[in-house]
Amino acid sequence: MFQKAKNRMEEEIRRLDRELRHELPKEIQRAVAMGDLRENAEYQAALERQGLVQARLRHLRKLVTELASVDWRSFPKDQVGLGSEVGLVNVDTGKSVSYELVLGEEADFPKGKVSVNSPIGRGLLGKKVGDEVIIRAPGGTKTYEMETLRTVHDRQEEF
Repeated sequence: MFQKAKNRMEEEIRRLDRELRHELPKEIQRAVAMGDLRENAEYQAALERQGLVQARLRHLRKLVTELASVDWRSFPKDQVGLGSEVGLVNVDTGKSVSYELVLGEEADFPKGKVSVNSPIGRGLLGKKVGDEVIIRAPGGTKTYEMETLRTVHDRQEEF
């Protein structure tokens, strides 16, 4: 389950690991050859990038490990959770909107992919078809009614 997300994260891990092990040491070595390290912007930039890459790698590896340990069968079949697609109607305007709840790494709001940790995601978690959903976000509070729900159980073939 969620193999595509795991594959994307593993590919990024491979790319960042290559950068950390091969490209950044060469950049640091070139910068060291320039002389005085106290005022060497290239050296400082390479060290800063090295720290960022190391932090990102730790984060991605942790996510991949957590993703592998999730028991998707324990997710409710009739409530919104990670991997669910929901169809909502704004009770004030009648406008329809749909979202897919994803990991933060996969979030892409213009494509309707919202993180389970975002205000929208938190407002949707645990809701069922017919429920009123109140979303409190920086842009204001909106009230929706949930019209449709497809959980990970309904979407297994997509993952």
